[in-house]
Amino acid sequence: MAPHRLTKDEARRIAIHAQLLDAPRPTDLVEVVERLTLLQIDPTAAIAPSADLVLWSRLGSAYDPADLTRAIETDRTLVETVAYIRSPRDLPAVIAEARDAPTYPAMEAWLRDNEPFRRDILALVREKGPLLSRDIPDTSVVPWPSSGWNNNRNVTRMLESLALRGHLAISGRRGRQRYFDLPERVYPAELPVLDGEAAVRLRNERRLAALGIARSAGPQIPGESPYVGDAGEEAVVEGTPGTWRVHPAYVGLPFEGRTALLSPFDRLVHDRVRAEQLFGFEYVLEMYKPREQRRWGYFALPVLHGDRLVGKLDATVDRRAGTLVVNAVHEDVPFTDAVSAAVHSEIEDLAAWLGVTVTHAAPPAR
Repeated sequence: MAPHRLTKDEARRIAIHAQLLDAPRPTDLVEVVERLTLLQIDPTAAIAPSADLVLWSRLGSAYDPADLTRAIETDRTLVETVAYIRSPRDLPAVIAEARDAPTYPAMEAWLRDNEPFRRDILALVREKGPLLSRDIPDTSVVPWPSSGWNNNRNVTRMLESLALRGHLAISGRRGRQRYFDLPERVYPAELPVLDGEAAVRLRNERRLAALGIARSAGPQIPGESPYVGDAGEEAVVEGTPGTWRVHPAYVGLPFEGRTALLSPFDRLVHDRVRAEQLFGFEYVLEMYKPREQRRWGYFALPVLHGDRLVGKLDATVDRRAGTLVVNAVHEDVPFTDAVSAAVHSEIEDLAAWLGVTVTHAAPPAR
């Protein structure tokens, strides 16, 4: 079969449609997460937690973060895994992929040496769960050999290792603290067990349905892979090197764009190479840079208008003052009056959703 031949406009519109960022807006929270396959959990809240921003970008101000908590902790229509919120339908493949993934030699040795520690945790959770990590004594035989942020966090390391492989499950939260319990008390009954090959195939298919168009393979980036193997069908996009994989159901669909402010972790822009090749969009998350080296801001939100990524919003929330402080709206291309009005309407909507008012920072002194 000959590859699909797509213009950049067509490729962008496929990506935007797959991510539910076209018009009309979706209306169902659980259906949105099922389509996106994941929400990344990140504690940075210069404006709002990333998972909430991603859902607001799709659902608008009708979205209430309490609905997400209820879906995870009460209804169990969504689940929290290590670093992500997912649909339960993806659990078998996610667990199988983690189970079969190669383990770093240091981690493998640490787990082997701490087998009694692992058994202690499972027995305690079975008897008394759900439990916070601070409720679990550290009976490790060998401490985790790190000088970094996770040094001497043996309980957390073991809990996350067990959760990744489906031996424990995250059942809820108290603030930023996670409760861990047995998976049969949290996950749907009788989840299928997949082998590694089936898991990879399903993950690639689900990922392509969420991304619309993606590369088959490439350099690894932190977090969820942006690559889809041989899922979908081959495509060539004008002005970009090599070939892509495209979800055939999205090719040729009518497109109606809208304006959206995106989390820096939004899947539309998370693969920075894809964002540059399809959208001509340059972006670096600058929260780890010294202030004087930032071009766009601490937690700048990419700005989508129609089928273009047109700029970045540098803003922060001052909860004490009850304001969304707009430091700058960076225009990658000059905004027309219509684009400017649409972007500022979204800023006002963001502030209303946050329960604050918009204010503009004073320009720096010359």
